[in-house]
Amino acid sequence: MSNNRKKILAKKILKESIFIIIGCFLIAAGTSQFLLPNQLSSGGFAGIATITYYLFNIPVGTFMIILNIPLFILTFIKVGKEVAIKGICGTVILSIFIDLLEKFNPLTEDRFLACIYGGILSGLGTAIVLKASASTGGTDLLTYIIKAFKPHFRTSNLIVFIDIGIIILNVLFFKEVEVGLYSAIAIYLMGKMIDIVFEGVYFTKTLFIVSDKYEEIATEIGKNIERGSTGIYAKGMYTNEDKMMLWCVASRGEVVKIQQIVQSIDKRAFIVISNAREAWGKGFKLNKA
Repeated sequence: MSNNRKKILAKKILKESIFIIIGCFLIAAGTSQFLLPNQLSSGGFAGIATITYYLFNIPVGTFMIILNIPLFILTFIKVGKEVAIKGICGTVILSIFIDLLEKFNPLTEDRFLACIYGGILSGLGTAIVLKASASTGGTDLLTYIIKAFKPHFRTSNLIVFIDIGIIILNVLFFKEVEVGLYSAIAIYLMGKMIDIVFEGVYFTKTLFIVSDKYEEIATEIGKNIERGSTGIYAKGMYTNEDKMMLWCVASRGEVVKIQQIVQSIDKRAFIVISNAREAWGKGFKLNKA
């Protein structure tokens, strides 16, 4: 391997290591300072470890490592060495942080606040760890293993089913339905934070506009909003008439302005607005690759 490639690899490893450490610290903060003291669960092995913590007073971080040992072995055999090593590193670092932060007094004993801030911190930390192509063990590794045996299974469904099962266990153990309700909020917020980190906060909207005055509307949108429109030939099946439909992609903040332009030109115009996952190109994200 050349020196240049060694430097690139070293930088990559350093960057991923920093991401894993920061991500694990945020997950640990969300768990130890918000979720665990309020008997809430973020799903996964942390939820099982929460039960054993209150039942046997076993440190959450330590028990998470114990639970993950069989998964590390299976991951190494069925998935690959790199995934297993990164999973071990993430799990050990997370466990150390959880056991250290657990010694401090919780920041709040209000379950509502705990599920919000715990979910946000845990989700942000998880997203950062995933950005480093790593994991913190638990359901992440379990889904890798299940996919190795059953490739057709959907990962998202597997995680949801596992988390639901663990939340039900928490509700049965603590005998409080509120534990499950607040935990569900925390897990939802975790998922939203992961989406935001991976997809960004600049959500894009797609508008379909049907109007006889399409040329005037397209001109005004281009002049006032500086957004282009694409004319699509369509046919109204109810009226059996040929139509021209405008297709326009805009940012969330521009949608209201476009609606106002359309309404001011043609009050009978038909508008459909939907979410777009991403938009690449001029005026949106530019591919720098």
